[in-house]
Amino acid sequence: MNQVPIYEQERVDDLLTQELHIIQSDEVFSFSMDAVLLARFAPVPKYGKILDLCTGNGVIPLLLSTRTEAEIEGIEIQPRLADMARRSVEMNGLSQRIQIREGDLRELVKVTGHGVYDAITVNPPYMPVTTGEVKLNAHQAIARHEIHCSLEEVAAAAMRLIRPGGKVSMVHKPQRLGEIITVLRQYRLEPKVIRFVHPRAGSEANMVLIEALRDGKPDLRVLPPLIVYNENGEYCEEIMNIYYGPKEGRV
Repeated sequence: MNQVPIYEQERVDDLLTQELHIIQSDEVFSFSMDAVLLARFAPVPKYGKILDLCTGNGVIPLLLSTRTEAEIEGIEIQPRLADMARRSVEMNGLSQRIQIREGDLRELVKVTGHGVYDAITVNPPYMPVTTGEVKLNAHQAIARHEIHCSLEEVAAAAMRLIRPGGKVSMVHKPQRLGEIITVLRQYRLEPKVIRFVHPRAGSEANMVLIEALRDGKPDLRVLPPLIVYNENGEYCEEIMNIYYGPKEGRV
């Protein structure tokens, strides 16, 4: 593990069992299951260019680096989070493969040009600003509420940045699925695969994973539900495989 500065209120956590490490802070940002599931769900090319929008502390680019040899970029509007992501990339010796940009995803196309990425992932803010009072610190509020980018702005940016035939993968809340499909189609991103995530069998879904194809034809597949916990309150086998690898290889 490379030596990088770790500041007050930060910590370094192991990232699953991939021998990766990530800088976290409960005061600023800590990744959760939605990022892990998206990083496993998203189809990625073996080579080419991948972009992670709303990258936070860089968890998704780090996880994707275990699945592909492609160049990976992440963009984050919050300077402190972008700095944490860069230091995590450096800590893992991945600076040659992962680039973290600090900036506004709505303006990124002015830097990169149109249609330069083969795949895009995004774990966007889930809640409109109008959803009640935002009772969080500034870092957390921006991560969870659409303060700097709306769902439509995310879709518009993704459409401009992804190449024709490229894939955009998103994790979001099922309550907004109707709106998500409408907005994606508005920006020529045709939903192709959907998978709902349920805390337990018989419970309502609390996450939805969506794969969309730039300029694709309507043909939607709904995968079997992903159940997180079994009746004993333990992770189901598929979640264990995602987090810790195949059973025979676990420590």
